[in-house]
Amino acid sequence: VQLQASGGGLVQPGGSLRLSCAGSSSRFRGNGRAWYRQAPGKQREFVALINMAGITKYGDSVQGRFTISRDNAENTVYLQMNSLKPEDTAVYICKVVGQDIWGQGTQVTVSS
Repeated sequence: VQLQASGGGLVQPGGSLRLSCAGSSSRFRGNGRAWYRQAPGKQREFVALINMAGITKYGDSVQGRFTISRDNAENTVYLQMNSLKPEDTAVYICKVVGQDIWGQGTQVTVSS
């Protein structure tokens, strides 16, 4: 497994979670990393990305609530998710930007 996502779980509306995407290969250490999500019956949706310069971009639905960051030494990218809503429920998947390398996903469920 080249990308290992973790940190998902069940959280109440308004709560927070932090996802991690750890890379096991140095091949893409110099690439940006992105998060996508897919809810049942819906298309995969872009969530956020960060490049090697630390420049970030967010999807409209998470702007202002989610923060993406990276630890280059650990080859790991994080997604801090605050003010979670039921519509954030999905499998969250990380990806290497510019390469067809996807992690296995981690389930996030927002429910009371």
